[in-house]
Amino acid sequence: MRLTELAHGGGCGCKLGPAVLRDILRDQPIGQVFPQLLVGNAESDDAAVWQIDDATCLIATTDFFMPMVDDARDFGRIAATNAISDIYAMGGRPIMALAILGMPINSMDPATIREILSGGADICAEAGIPIAGGHSIDSPEPIYGLAVIGLCAPENVRRNGGALPGDALILTKPLGVGIYSNAIKKGSATDADIAEMIASCTTLNRIGQDLAALPEVHALTDVTGFGVLGHGMEMARSAGCGLQIDRAALPLLDRAAELAASGHGTGASSRNWDAVGTEVTLPADITDQERMILTDPQTSGGLLVAVAPEAADRVLTQIRERHPKAAIIGRAVDGAGIEVI
Repeated sequence: MRLTELAHGGGCGCKLGPAVLRDILRDQPIGQVFPQLLVGNAESDDAAVWQIDDATCLIATTDFFMPMVDDARDFGRIAATNAISDIYAMGGRPIMALAILGMPINSMDPATIREILSGGADICAEAGIPIAGGHSIDSPEPIYGLAVIGLCAPENVRRNGGALPGDALILTKPLGVGIYSNAIKKGSATDADIAEMIASCTTLNRIGQDLAALPEVHALTDVTGFGVLGHGMEMARSAGCGLQIDRAALPLLDRAAELAASGHGTGASSRNWDAVGTEVTLPADITDQERMILTDPQTSGGLLVAVAPEAADRVLTQIRERHPKAAIIGRAVDGAGIEVI
């Protein structure tokens, strides 16, 4: 049995829809009684941040999901890259991880599970951190991910809400991961498609740590399960401004548009649109394919960077040394919501 056949969904497409998540969390305590908690449930941000002293903040996050590819080692590599990304998205440096493992032990070969764990360990080694422990359960579907701890100087913490009107918006990785995942599950993806997606999904977002040291970079977030519109909306709401996104400027995986046009969208894409559609203005000539790309759930996607306009070209050049498809996709503006042009 293929690994993807053991799960009803895969990657960050498994996430609860943003509207459902807001409803579930609306009565939960938000932690303002702790002055050291700089970022917590009150913000729709990528990780929690706790200030230890004047020089050090601790960053904590967790992320896990079901397989989106059939190769066990690649599943582990993608899941680990995705989990570590939240630390980089806050401007931090990861220092260690804990494994989160749920496996249908009666229907999976232990050798396959070991391969998943080995893939995660490979990425952690690339990031320079140990997997220092973890927890495992017997579950009906395969689940793997990490809890990750990082450190950051207080002045380098980058929230998703720091964007200023006029800032340029840079996206560091191409979109289309959810579309490719759907094609893999349906058997429509070529070997080249799979290799391209895995290469993108296993590229660490360590550039976030470098960007956080630049005063011209005002905000960071990673684009994952809610798509570029969903995570862009979180940036806009937190910053109290609007965003303008140029659909023609969006970087894409090579066959994302083709596969979207042939019906390889995901249920998560529809949920993402339902959550933000009332706050998004679309052009009259937008196609279903373009809207699908805007709401496509990314797994281990890129960083969305808000940077002062005078520094945008210089910062883009720096990012492209690690992410060649990075592009300026729009700007922050006065107002609210998102306008797609």
